[in-house]
Amino acid sequence: MREAAGKLFVTQPALSSTIRELEEEVGIKIFERTNKGISLTNQGTEFISYAKQAVSQYELIEERYIAKEKEVKHFSVSMQHYVFAVHAFVNVIKRCEEKKYVYTVRETRTAEVLYSVRDMESEIGVLAYSKNNENVMKRLFREYQLDFHPLMVRDTYAYLWKGHPLADRQELSLEELAQYPCISFDQSGDSDFYITEEALGNYEFEKLIKTTDRATTSEIMVELNGYSIGTGIMMDSVIMKDEIVTIKLKEQDPLKIGYILRKNHKLSDIGEIYIEELKKYKG
Repeated sequence: MREAAGKLFVTQPALSSTIRELEEEVGIKIFERTNKGISLTNQGTEFISYAKQAVSQYELIEERYIAKEKEVKHFSVSMQHYVFAVHAFVNVIKRCEEKKYVYTVRETRTAEVLYSVRDMESEIGVLAYSKNNENVMKRLFREYQLDFHPLMVRDTYAYLWKGHPLADRQELSLEELAQYPCISFDQSGDSDFYITEEALGNYEFEKLIKTTDRATTSEIMVELNGYSIGTGIMMDSVIMKDEIVTIKLKEQDPLKIGYILRKNHKLSDIGEIYIEELKKYKG
C-alpha cells in the first residue's frame, strides 16, 4: 500500500481512505486486510479485471483524441468482395506517408457494410445492388441515413477457372452451367431481409454452395468445376491472376456499384484520397 501511494503521489492514509470509499460505492470488499498485509478477495479479483479493461479503453481514447503529440491516423472502409476496392485501399496507403496509422479494411456481408457506415465504424462503404434488390437497398439507405454515390454499372459475368470444360466459351447461359455448382457469398447473417451481393440473386440455382471467403471460393471452383457470378472486373488479384476467366452471361442483371457515406458526413483527408482512388475505376 505504501509503494502504491508513492507511485500515485498521495499519502498512504489518503489512498486507504479512497479504497474504502470505492468499496462502499460498489458494494463489495475488494481487499482482505490482515495483520500480515492485504490481498485481493474473489470479488476484488473480478473487479480489478473490469477496471483494467476500463483503463485500457480510456488509454485508447486518450491516444486517438487527446494525446495530439502522439496522434495516429485512423481510417476504415467496409466493402463487399470487390478487388478494385481493395486496390484503391492499397493505393491510399502508398500515397499517404504517415509515420503512425491504423487503417482497417473489412470485406464482409452487405448488411455489415451498411451497419458499419451507419454506426461510423467505417467512414466509407463499397457495395452494389441490382434491379432485384434495388427497392430494399434504397429503403435501407433512407432508414440508415446513408447517401449512395454510384461509380459504375457492370454487366453480369460468370467466373470459371481456366481448366473448366466451358472456359473457352465467349458467352454462356445459366442452363449450360446448371450441371456445375454456383458459388455464392453467404449473406445468411441478415436477420429480417436477404441482400445478395451478386447479380441474379433471385435465380433458383440447382446446385448452390455458399462461402464467406474469396480463397475458399477459388479452391472450390477448381476442385468442383464450380463457377461464381460477378462483374467481370478482374484486376491483378494475387488469388485470381492467370487462374480465373470471365465469360459474359446471356442472362443479364446489371449491378450498380458505388460507395456509401453517412448523410452530411465531412470526409477525412484520407477518406477523400480513397474516394479519388475509387473514382479511377468509374465508368
